[in-house]
Amino acid sequence: MRGSSAPPADGPAVSSGGSAGGSGGGIRLGGWRPKRPGRLIARVLAGLVAVLLVLTVVGYFMINSRLERIDALGDYEGRPADGPGTNWLLVGSDSRAGLTAAQRKKLATGKAVGRRTDTMMLLHIPDGDGRPTLVSLPRDSYVPIDGHGSGKLNAAYSLGDNGPKLLARTVEKVTGVRIDHYMEIGFAGFVGIVDAIGGVEIDVKQAIKDPKAGINLKKGRQVLDGGTALGYVRTRATGAVPDFERTQRQRQFFSAVVKKAASPGVLLNPFRSVPLAFSAADSVSVGEETGAFDLLSLGLAMGDNPVTTAVPIGSLPTINGQSVVKWDREKALRLFDALAEDKPVPKDVLSK
Repeated sequence: MRGSSAPPADGPAVSSGGSAGGSGGGIRLGGWRPKRPGRLIARVLAGLVAVLLVLTVVGYFMINSRLERIDALGDYEGRPADGPGTNWLLVGSDSRAGLTAAQRKKLATGKAVGRRTDTMMLLHIPDGDGRPTLVSLPRDSYVPIDGHGSGKLNAAYSLGDNGPKLLARTVEKVTGVRIDHYMEIGFAGFVGIVDAIGGVEIDVKQAIKDPKAGINLKKGRQVLDGGTALGYVRTRATGAVPDFERTQRQRQFFSAVVKKAASPGVLLNPFRSVPLAFSAADSVSVGEETGAFDLLSLGLAMGDNPVTTAVPIGSLPTINGQSVVKWDREKALRLFDALAEDKPVPKDVLSK
């Protein structure tokens, strides 16, 4: 036909848009055209995003299902009203569960059975863009405990059939702050989480040698592994009032470990983030209303340079043969009222 020609039998097919060297044509080798690199990269990225989403969803349900949930919070007559912000009661117990005899010896935890509260902190996360506030609650605080008169705050955990519930109710009643989430961790879980993130850097303010806590630390900045960190937050070998310095170390360490756990170096490293996620899920007990996303929110909030303080202290009397801590009632009320109202804590009630 006119205008048509047959290409050589063994030659390339030239498109009808022009010659092989023309600006309007292109060469097809056997009908194949090279794909655009940009389109290929976009498809690969889309595939990776899809895989990551699937892994994230699967990982969430796996981690969420591994969390141990306990009945720690509940309504009762006179419970503080729900206010703005989110409040966590963070409890460290001295439970040896999960530790072998060799580990107990190495970590100098002793052989005590059962569990008691070793650390108690109240964390307030504001609704806005303000800084979270982390408040240490001295375990020897002398407070009223429902149905048991007055006694040390940590005693509430070991009284009755449901220690966590009685402890949470006691904290709510003496602070006027409604607790939204409860989280508890024992010795074994503490060590596992610290080791999962590769240890944590702490500025040790003074040399500490304490065989009872299994530590011999020099002064200065250093990375502590799980076992050493446990001894660091437990020791009572420093200070004129050891428990006060102990609560300072606990706040310092908790802030440092959660900040590192929420850092890009851990979250974006699957060799760190995955073991951390499963270690955390297996190590903590949480209230029935708390899930994996709540724990993630906790970690992200703690990475936001929280204000750290302790309940203002009024006196250190001896009652019924026991040394106890009495709060400065006026300052303590101002502290907790600020948290309940989601307002900044007055500077004059903050302690170091």
